[in-house]
Amino acid sequence: MAISDPLGILASPLAIVNRDDEQAAIEKIVNIVRQHEVGRVIAGLPLNMDGSMGEQAEKTMSFVAALGRHIEVPVEYRDERLSTVSAKELMRDVRKTKRDTRYDAAAAALILQSYLDETAGRRPDNLAPPTE
Repeated sequence: MAISDPLGILASPLAIVNRDDEQAAIEKIVNIVRQHEVGRVIAGLPLNMDGSMGEQAEKTMSFVAALGRHIEVPVEYRDERLSTVSAKELMRDVRKTKRDTRYDAAAAALILQSYLDETAGRRPDNLAPPTE
């Protein structure tokens, strides 16, 4: 998982959520959404290289549908093809022991950053960060 700063400018890796136990994964994500007052969830969709939907994309959509029944914020999908490859390239200088466990979180940050960059200036006012 990744999260953006309150202004929606910069994405940062946040956590790794294993889906071995789907219910536990959903609970962890729901807690993170509430704790960080997330206004929108961006889910990476693992499309095939030709852009078609494969088994993994269908599993992801099923998981996100189940998650959506537990959160009240909108969910959008983003193509995540090659995000892990890009994350590995960015992290190749990080010590190997840290690298192996952080690729997925870094890939999530890249997916979120792509969304933030594409939607900058187009976000509705109701998604603007609260002012103090």
